[in-house]
Amino acid sequence: MTEVTGDAAVPPQPGNGLHGLSALDQAAAVRRGEVSPLELVQHQLARIEQFNDRYGAFLTVNHHEAVAQAAAAQKRLGEVGLSPLFGVPTAVKDLVDTAGVRTTYGSRAFAESVPEVDAHTVTRLREAGLISLGKTNTPEFGCCCYTDNDLTGPARNPWDPALSAGGSSGGAAVAVALGMVAIAHASDGGGSIRIPASACGLFGIKPSRGRVSSGPAGSEVNGLAVQGPLARTVRDAAAMLDVLSGPMPGDPHWAPPLPAGETFLAHADRGPGRLRIGRYAKPAALGVDVDPRCLTAWEHASRLLEELGHDVEDIPTPFGPELGDFFTAVWGVQSLGYTVEAEAEELLRPVTRAWREYGRTVTAERFAAAITGMQRAGRRAVEATAGYDVVLTPTLASLPQPVEFFAETGDPLVNLRRQSAFSAFTSPYNMTGQPVVSVPLYWSQGRTPVGVSLVGRPADETTLISVSAQLEEASPWRHQYARLLPTGPGAPLSGSRPGG
Repeated sequence: MTEVTGDAAVPPQPGNGLHGLSALDQAAAVRRGEVSPLELVQHQLARIEQFNDRYGAFLTVNHHEAVAQAAAAQKRLGEVGLSPLFGVPTAVKDLVDTAGVRTTYGSRAFAESVPEVDAHTVTRLREAGLISLGKTNTPEFGCCCYTDNDLTGPARNPWDPALSAGGSSGGAAVAVALGMVAIAHASDGGGSIRIPASACGLFGIKPSRGRVSSGPAGSEVNGLAVQGPLARTVRDAAAMLDVLSGPMPGDPHWAPPLPAGETFLAHADRGPGRLRIGRYAKPAALGVDVDPRCLTAWEHASRLLEELGHDVEDIPTPFGPELGDFFTAVWGVQSLGYTVEAEAEELLRPVTRAWREYGRTVTAERFAAAITGMQRAGRRAVEATAGYDVVLTPTLASLPQPVEFFAETGDPLVNLRRQSAFSAFTSPYNMTGQPVVSVPLYWSQGRTPVGVSLVGRPADETTLISVSAQLEEASPWRHQYARLLPTGPGAPLSGSRPGG
């Protein structure tokens, strides 16, 4: 059940299109005095009230704190050096601690948990003047590639609520796609930004390992998980990555910073030059059949990149099938990172318990071998693709699945096998630590979004942002949101129809 705190929102005026604006356009409207931070927050809170019960985007909506932050933002208007996203409402994934706000990690075992300390990313968002409206839905401990839990239920796909929104950042994706917020914080340990980006028709960035701090409480035992943005536009995502990026004292991984004066947002406004792009569509995992519609989206992206002047060529899959065993061992151990009292284990969901039971069987020797094997495989893959500026793959092996497809009422192993096949392309790049984006270039039969992924060289988010912005300009997807974000009678969002 979604927890709502504080005062109710003021309904927006009829035809008010604030929720259809990009995050950067919302911020520009605030700077110009066309809308106050409070009016923007109230409008977005009303949007949450309208859609959240049906689509399951939020676990906690914090009206009172959001209104207070909006009032504080109003007083700062006119200061020099404000963030390009100053005054914009956002949301924080419920895996990440927010001081004084219920943070459940998607689990009944932590249903009343209220952290005392902010995650560094939450602090960065607040200091940049973004205003969090609450905590978005996530599966228990972020263990799954779909979003469902015993607190508020599933996050449903905004294009078809019978389908899953993906996970584990499914709540964040739903919130952005439906205009509850224009941009949202997310995280990715095995595909959790890219999976819901593909399922919900969004642009998502999984940053390089060490680009964004996971401290002070984040676990870094395996280096898989990173935090990043989900957005409807490339420029919005780049602007949020600027806010989130930067190491903090004690971080075990540091990505090299951009040169002084450079920003990720600036690279969204620069051409990428002519790129050498490798592509493959055969996942490393054996026995996974890729949906023909995912292959069609991949071919569509390949043709578009060639039309833009890039060199695209087929390459072998740079990973071997042994990668799955490494990931499974490490993920099972990682699931034990949440300390749950013995009597509270029964509150956990079946798949979570299965992961934790499996994790307890992984010996120290096996875990060390899995970490070593994962790192060696990652190095080989990076070396094998070092001659390419970008690597193109499908984001997912299939289209969004019905919510019931991932039900936890049967054998957990069946569920886990389905997850593994669904997300076969994503987890290898958590092991290499490379940056990856999912780009929404294609809608199957004009209805269901199908993402493709662009993988960058280590620590090279800038090239991915530049080429993604080029793709967005060449084949805009913004008009697709006219179905989800009507801005008033007869006023759909602009743009031309992409392929599909």
